[in-house]
Amino acid sequence: MRKVFNTELLSIAQRDPRIFMILADIGYGEIEPFAQAFPDRYFNCGVAEQAMTGIACGVAMEGNIAITYSIANFPTLRCLEQIRNDVCYHNANVKIVIIGGGMAYGPLGISHHSTEDLAIMRALPNLVVVAPCDFAEARAAVHAMIAHEGPVYYRCGYKKEPAVHDGPIDFRFGKALTVRDGRDATIIFTGTIGYNCKLAAEQLAADGVQCRLISLHTVKPIDKDAILHAAKETGAIVTVEEHNAMGGMGGAVAEVLMDAGGLGVRTRRLALPDVNVCKVGSQDWLREQYGLGVPHIVKAVKELLAG
Repeated sequence: MRKVFNTELLSIAQRDPRIFMILADIGYGEIEPFAQAFPDRYFNCGVAEQAMTGIACGVAMEGNIAITYSIANFPTLRCLEQIRNDVCYHNANVKIVIIGGGMAYGPLGISHHSTEDLAIMRALPNLVVVAPCDFAEARAAVHAMIAHEGPVYYRCGYKKEPAVHDGPIDFRFGKALTVRDGRDATIIFTGTIGYNCKLAAEQLAADGVQCRLISLHTVKPIDKDAILHAAKETGAIVTVEEHNAMGGMGGAVAEVLMDAGGLGVRTRRLALPDVNVCKVGSQDWLREQYGLGVPHIVKAVKELLAG
């Protein structure tokens, strides 16, 4: 997905001279084409994420579109104060892009996991929070990000993510996408864990359970209508995210339901437990270890319906 992101960004930058890329000594193997094409619009700040974010804010305040770009939690947690006080407070046109959301950098351990970002980023005013699930959403989200006037947090995958959508999509910030329809229950996901959700929905269908499958690619602003329609029409919602259970997408969905009075809908959140993800292994293996594998999703839906 990172290659898709960089390729699409380069294509847009060839037509839009306002786009600047600002990094913290990362991205080699993918960002050279941008650096070579636009050396005057490319800054490598070294291992100094706070400086990267401050510079990006200054570039944006001059009428440009500044992209900060680095691995997992480095462009967020290391420079949270600058994102809050510089970017969000000034509503600056800065796009914060992370590569390898969730546990994509599994073998590198907890220092390279991004498992608290959705909760933290969605708490910041003025900031759009988006997590594409596959290449189709990733491409469309780049265009939406550049078109949006103001700060955006873009949670990119790593590489080789399988397709979730089988055809063209109508991608808009704040508007969820229905991957498949169903009336027995709803699975709502965000980000690249969506492929596991797709496989789970297919397995459930083979077992006679027709699940509505919704990609909530934009965690903020959230698509309240899609959530409330799913609650009323299916009566059961399971949320799935590669993120800590505290404050993430599942919590955001629960907030929508609570504000609507609960609606009597049965709910279940599948997310990482509130622990440090200290096991080391591939992303797929870690998902299984922490209850986010296909069998876990199938079991959660069946238990919810049985209950």
